Amino acid sequence: MTTTLRPTGPIQEGTDGAKRRAYDVCDNGRPVGAVEIGTDPAFGTTAGVLRSLSIAEAERRRGRGAIAALAAEEVLRGWGCTQVSAGLPEGNEAAGRLAAALGYTERSRNMAKDLGPAAPALPEGLAARPMAPEEFARWSEASIEEYARSWADRGVPAEEAMRKSRSDHARHLPDGLRTEGAHFRVLVHDGVAVGHVWVALRDTAESGRTGYVLDVEVGEGHRGRGFGRALMLEAERVALGAGARSLGLHVFAENTPALRLYESLGYRTTQYNLVKRL
Repeated sequence: MTTTLRPTGPIQEGTDGAKRRAYDVCDNGRPVGAVEIGTDPAFGTTAGVLRSLSIAEAERRRGRGAIAALAAEEVLRGWGCTQVSAGLPEGNEAAGRLAAALGYTERSRNMAKDLGPAAPALPEGLAARPMAPEEFARWSEASIEEYARSWADRGVPAEEAMRKSRSDHARHLPDGLRTEGAHFRVLVHDGVAVGHVWVALRDTAESGRTGYVLDVEVGEGHRGRGFGRALMLEAERVALGAGARSLGLHVFAENTPALRLYESLGYRTTQYNLVKRL
């Protein structure tokens, strides 16, 4: 058995420098699956992505998936990539075992929650208000640095981490505080702002209007008092008020307190985001 990759077309390259290419996975020249790879423009040209990998049902359990993945990694090395990432849908145990065997580790996960018909009430003594322009200006300046640092702390090279931070900020907030679908709320306790949450509303053909928590933070000196849970309840209130019926978020794998909070609120994991150094 000789498993190889055969390109199905030329390398596609975008204006941002991102590459992608699709291949047939072949056994002695006979197609038995498909793989697609690329680079992640949010991180830069050294960040590879294993976009998809599939082997025909009748051809599985013969090591072809592992060989195809390793061959894809070699192509990415040839492109100058120093790491590769992949998304693993929750529940795909076979793919999870393969990824673990190949040295992929979980970096983060996506979670989601189906919202009930009624908005939850905030705990007594707490209120929420829109973020003021001067507060947004301070948050915006600090958030780019903080978000980049959060990626760098997890092994992403500093330049790639900053590229990711600036790219995400520009993509999600093209018009700043006036960006359509962007909702910034400040939690107030006894007249003092104790934290904030940023909820983005999106309309998709598959699931209609959905909400996404892009940032939630309790200020230093106010933590450990249940304000994080209250902010997540406020996010639900915002999403439901805008007509959304589900709320998603992204969390780093080692952030155990946040994971426990989200699970206690009814969020479920939808995708594991894996990474491997090349």
